[in-house]
Amino acid sequence: MTDLIGTGVAWLDSVRKASLVRTITYCRGDDQVEIDATPGRREFATDDESPVAVEHEVRDYIFSAADLVLDGSATLPVEGDQVVDTIGGIDKTYEVMPWQMSGQPYQLSGPNQSILRVHTKLVDDGS
Repeated sequence: MTDLIGTGVAWLDSVRKASLVRTITYCRGDDQVEIDATPGRREFATDDESPVAVEHEVRDYIFSAADLVLDGSATLPVEGDQVVDTIGGIDKTYEVMPWQMSGQPYQLSGPNQSILRVHTKLVDDGS
């Protein structure tokens, strides 16, 4: 029997790779790998009842889990890894971190857990 969901996810991933990606550099210490990823951007302000709202730029990167190979081994994202994304000719650095206070800094999706959505926060805007 054909795995329709798996086939559909694979097709969607191929469409994403063909038209919605750009190359990022994923870094852990001295190890790095270039990955074709689809970025998603969110901006939000935190309100801790102080008179000053703090704005953050949060960006998720979506890519095939198989593409995250560091030091010759497939791996999963860990908090503190960094993503360098060249936007408008400027290298911006995003740190991998959980979206919520507790939890993983990534989500796996797809029937085979083959797609990664990595949560990051801007730490260096390149200026």
